[in-house]
This record gives sequence, structure tokens and C-alpha cells, in this order.
Amino acid sequence: MSQTRDLQGGKAFGLLKAQQEDRLDEINKQFLDDPKYSSDEDLPSKLEAFKKKYMEFDLNGDGDIDIMALKRMLEKLGVPKTHLELKKLIREVSSSSGETFSYSDFLKMMLGKKSAILKMFYSYIRPLLHSNEELQRHAATWMNLLSVMLSKRR
Repeated sequence: MSQTRDLQGGKAFGLLKAQQEDRLDEINKQFLDDPKYSSDEDLPSKLEAFKKKYMEFDLNGDGDIDIMALKRMLEKLGVPKTHLELKKLIREVSSSSGETFSYSDFLKMMLGKKSAILKMFYSYIRPLLHSNEELQRHAATWMNLLSVMLSKRR
């Protein structure tokens, strides 16, 4: 008789997050093995930080950030965007033609050359550093991530 586990609530969510983290760790390993990024001595710590932030906004664990997750992220940072602006942001980052971007897309954006989207995020987040305490924490986290990327190619 085969046993199947009916995970519910916290257990199911914990399992989903563990599986998600394993998938993202595999992608991180690909980036660590890629000679294109081998000169970056802080790469392991950057990838770990990027993974944690990505997991924070990929709530359903499907591996992609969709337009609603991006909307929540920017609203949390105090920079709400219109639906059309969000679609443009995703289109710039995504390697597919859909309305989502993957973790690989996210890493390429964060580790690659400066792009318009990063400049836009950077310009939105910088003023938040002078607003209320909670917004400062969120803005500082994203500012650090973006500063790492922006300074990498200077």
C-alpha cells in the first residue's frame, strides 16, 4: 500500500520553499561555474543575497516573477507603477515573450551590464532612503543589490 502525504498549511509551504530554494541553488551553481562571472570574487555571497530577495517575491514558488509580484515589490518599496510600466519593466528583463521573468533573467540583469531598468530602479529607490524607517529598510536592501550591480561595470 503506497503512502501519500497530504501536506497542508505550513508544512506544504515549507516544502514548496525548500524545493524552490533547491532549484535556485542549481541556477546559482550554473552562474558560479560560468567563466563569464568567474572574476567576481564576491559572487557566492551576491548570489545568496539575490536568491533570498527573489524568493521573497516569488510567493507561489513557480520560479517566475509575474506582473503582480513585481507590482507588490515596487509598492512595498513605495514606488507603485502602472500596468503598462510594469509590462515594460518585465519585457526588458525577461528572456521570454511572456509577462514574467525567471531567476536566471534576474541574475543576468543583476550581474550584467547596466540597463535602463536598473537605472530606473536605482532612481526610484534612492529617494526612499530618506523616508520612513520601514521604507528605509526595504530601500536599503534593494539599493545594496542594485549598487553592487551598477558598480560592477563601472
